[in-house]
Amino acid sequence: MIRRLIRALLVLFVLAALPAFAQTRAWLDRAEIAYGETVALNIATDQSVAQIDYGPLRAQFDLGGQSVRRSFELVNGASRTVSVFSVGLRPRAPGLASIPPLRVGNASTAPLRLVVLEPAVQPAGANADVFVETDVDAARPYVQQAVGVTVRLNFAIPLMSGQLDLGAPAHASLQRVGEDIQYQRMLGGRRYNVVERRFLLIPERSGPLTLPGARLNGVAGTGFMGFDGGRQPVSVAAPAKRLQVLPIPPGAPQPWLPLHGLTLRYLQAPKQAFAGEAASIEIEAVADGATAAQMPALDIADVPGAQLFAEPAQVDEQFVEGRPRTTVRRTFSLVPSRPGALAVAGPRIAWWDAEAGAARIAELPPLQVQVVPGSRPLATPATAPPAAPSPPGADTKPAAAPTPRAARDWWVGALAAFAVIAALLAGLAWRRRRAPSPSASTGSASATPPVATMSLASALKVGDVAAIVHGLAKDAGLAADDLDALSARLADPVQAEALRRLRAARWGGGDLQAALQALRAAFAGGARWRQTKQKATSILPPLYPE
Repeated sequence: MIRRLIRALLVLFVLAALPAFAQTRAWLDRAEIAYGETVALNIATDQSVAQIDYGPLRAQFDLGGQSVRRSFELVNGASRTVSVFSVGLRPRAPGLASIPPLRVGNASTAPLRLVVLEPAVQPAGANADVFVETDVDAARPYVQQAVGVTVRLNFAIPLMSGQLDLGAPAHASLQRVGEDIQYQRMLGGRRYNVVERRFLLIPERSGPLTLPGARLNGVAGTGFMGFDGGRQPVSVAAPAKRLQVLPIPPGAPQPWLPLHGLTLRYLQAPKQAFAGEAASIEIEAVADGATAAQMPALDIADVPGAQLFAEPAQVDEQFVEGRPRTTVRRTFSLVPSRPGALAVAGPRIAWWDAEAGAARIAELPPLQVQVVPGSRPLATPATAPPAAPSPPGADTKPAAAPTPRAARDWWVGALAAFAVIAALLAGLAWRRRRAPSPSASTGSASATPPVATMSLASALKVGDVAAIVHGLAKDAGLAADDLDALSARLADPVQAEALRRLRAARWGGGDLQAALQALRAAFAGGARWRQTKQKATSILPPLYPE
């Protein structure tokens, strides 16, 4: 009897003391989920903690949204604050997952267990409401070969929400390419909505490779058109794909470029060019089964007797027939330095045929360009015009030397002409002193335009270096004739190179005639300047009018 009384007193003492101890517990909203779904971990505590360290969970789970809510309770006349922390957990692999104890203030939570089921593999067919397909464009790819992966989600019932995923396999990189494509298809007399998503898989080492099947975790609406408020979870997956990755063959061309196909062609191929003038060569390369990052540079070898300027390549990436396809276009400016025959070697790219398992070479034939004298010849010093040819039967003997009297008469005439010219110059000077200031008059036009008024086209035609620089500075809006500032303002690399050659000719002892040829060729269509930011004109009246 006394023992029973003592036990009852102990139980009453423990129950009375419970509110005095901190209470911390953890639980899951579900004990079993399908792979790809998210479960909520909840932790309730009456300890004063601002947050919980979820670091131990990152080894097995991807963490989702985190939240906390606090409430006040009154127990046996004493108040306390209860905090409930929640975090979303998404398992990284199917199987039995364990949630380790987490530290919460001075307490720790108890370990938990979670069963992660494999998603149901729903075969494609009209009997399935929802199914997922995964296709690869090569079952036996080579190392570092770009493999196109296409995932298709097919659903014949309304989907309220969902998440479509494809896990990356070990020893390979996987990235999403482009945007989703949506369309409809008929299968067994049943209409399906299709969401197609594309990926790029690049194996990193040889051997067997397992690509997990794409999976969908979502919620489907029930009833007519899914609008009666009912919701049903949906979890389906596609079968896994098993690939055999082949090693790089011995003796394969380097750099290693495995493709399904590679073609080269000329978009512009000149057969004739002018000395000192630029001719355009445009080349296109289309690689079936490669990304832009895998494409080698599209170049042309140096051409003896000419300068070659390459513009930046234009790249276009597409996804065709389930795999990437890259188109590269590049333009080259060929500036011959002298007339004659010119041979331009075509580009050459070595690659590996992944379908035939053989080395290939894509190349273009060389271009044979006939260079003729330029249409803008260099300015030559003024010389006396050649004598007109004598008519047939005319006397071709040299003229006799002038006699002393004739020489004397010539000197008398020259002195008289000199006196007349001097008188005219004196009269002009007197009139100029009596005329208004130059600022009030328009001035008279000279026969040869000075540097200050000569246009860039005229300066290039005459070959006056100072006038050329001044015309460029005026066109660029610069106050001083500065070659360095002009080069920095030019947007065309060919024109900048022509200015560099002019600078070398003026100050470094370079070939001035060749520099003038390059200037005429580069600036034939005018200068191309970089775009500069201009101050925007306000649409409001000034606050303080002038």
